[in-house]
Amino acid sequence: MTDAAKPITYASYLAIDELLNLQRPLSGEHDEMLFVVIHQTKELWLKQIIHELLLAKRHIQAGDLPPAFKCLSRVSRIQSVMTHQWDILSTMTPADYLAFRGSLGTSSGFQSNQFRRIEYLLGLKDPAFLKFHKERPAALSDLQSALDQPSLYDDAIKALADVGLNIPEAILNRDVTQPYEPSRAVEDAWLEVYSDTTAYWALYELAEKLVDLDDALLTWRHKHVITVERIIGQKMGTGGTPGVSYLQKTLERRAFPELWSVRTRL
Repeated sequence: MTDAAKPITYASYLAIDELLNLQRPLSGEHDEMLFVVIHQTKELWLKQIIHELLLAKRHIQAGDLPPAFKCLSRVSRIQSVMTHQWDILSTMTPADYLAFRGSLGTSSGFQSNQFRRIEYLLGLKDPAFLKFHKERPAALSDLQSALDQPSLYDDAIKALADVGLNIPEAILNRDVTQPYEPSRAVEDAWLEVYSDTTAYWALYELAEKLVDLDDALLTWRHKHVITVERIIGQKMGTGGTPGVSYLQKTLERRAFPELWSVRTRL
């Protein structure tokens, strides 16, 4: 039987043999396998999140909001699964981790290009992260593209303008490679949406889906902080990263700031 005529099996369709050969612990310590599996699984989920966000962006840019809601809801559920994965990793004690930590060398989750790409897609732009991927042209290209393009929040703000809500031209034409700065005018527009949900139902639904994403991301970050502190305390992270002190600062970040601040005015 030729390769072309071979039946498609579960193993061949999912490339199971290749997949299960990708876990390659370096130390021989039992818990390193868990560490590898957790992080590889995380990268697979990040890949799916990117897949969903890109489709959601296309729908929103086309002015077709409802199909984007399914994508964004799926992302939120994936985020929830990823948060629960920290509970599995936390079964690893400090002694377990220290037994193989040296094998990690200068590697760090700080260097995850997919996570940074998601931050860029959501609107958390910071070009400083590009430097970690100079030796990986494809990853760098994907990151640069996400940095250069309007974010999901930029798309949502344009959707506000498209229905006649007052969004200043300076915001619609801003330099999208730069971090987004909260705007009173954007907050006012969201206030109109929340004050008349019947008239702006699709935008209201979009707003709540975005808050779901931000909420889930913050929950994931918080659980990350707790898990890291539980395992390494206040030690520096691998690769020279600051560890818990850096992670705690990320809890202050909001991808969609006016969707949080507008709640005070309702």
